[in-house]
Amino acid sequence: MRYFIEFAYKGTHYHGSQVQPNGVTVQSVMEDAFRTILRQPVALTFAGRTDAGVHAEQMFAHFDIGTEPPSVSRLNRFLPMDIAVRRIYPVADDLHARFSAVSRTYEYRITTRKDPFAYATRTYTPVPFDYDLMNTAAHILLGMHDFASFCKVHTDVKTTICTITEAQWRTEEDGAVFTITADRFLRNMVRAVVGTLFEVGRHKLSPREFEAIIESRSRQAAGQSAPPEGLFLTAVRY
Repeated sequence: MRYFIEFAYKGTHYHGSQVQPNGVTVQSVMEDAFRTILRQPVALTFAGRTDAGVHAEQMFAHFDIGTEPPSVSRLNRFLPMDIAVRRIYPVADDLHARFSAVSRTYEYRITTRKDPFAYATRTYTPVPFDYDLMNTAAHILLGMHDFASFCKVHTDVKTTICTITEAQWRTEEDGAVFTITADRFLRNMVRAVVGTLFEVGRHKLSPREFEAIIESRSRQAAGQSAPPEGLFLTAVRY
C-alpha cells in the first residue's frame, strides 16, 4: 500500500533533503528511523529537493510498504528535534509525492536586525532594500517563462519552463518576506531569483535589466544565489 507522510524540518545541519553519497541528509535520517522501527528498508520519495541549509515547514513524501506504517508518535521519538512528522495516511497507488503536486510555495525571509537566535532561519541584511522596485521586478516573473537563467547548470531536466502564479515581497518590522508559488521549480531557482532581486533592491539592476536576464536564459547573466538559511518550503499542493 502507498502512504503519504507530511513532515517539517530545519535544514541547518543537513546536506540537503535527498540522499547523497557523502553527508547526512533529511532523507537518510528518516529512512534510518523507518528501518530501525520496522526492521526493513523503506524508500521515501520526496515532493521536491531542498539545498543544504534550506528548511521546510511542509514537505511530503510517499512510500510503499506491505505492513502497517509506524505511528507518528513513535516515528517522532526516533527522529531528531529538527525533523517532525505531522501525519501519515494511505493514498491511491498512483499518487506520486513529486509528480502529482500541482504547486509549491517558498518563502525567503530576511532580517535587518542582528539576532543570535535567528541567524539560522533568516538572512541578515543590515541595509534595507528598495522593496517597491523589487516588487516591480518580481511582477515580471509571473506567468509561463523559460527560467534557465535561474537554474543550476548541468542539471538533468527536460525543460526549464515554469509557470509562476505568485511572486511578491512584503515588509515586516525588522525585515521582509518574499513569497513565490509555481507549478514547479528548478534546482537553485528560488535562491537565484532572490539573489538577483537583491541586485534590483540595491539599485544595481533595473526592472528592465532584470527582465533581460530572464530573456537571456543564461545563468551567468543572473546574480549570485542568496544564502540558504532564509529559504523555506512552506506549502505543497495536490
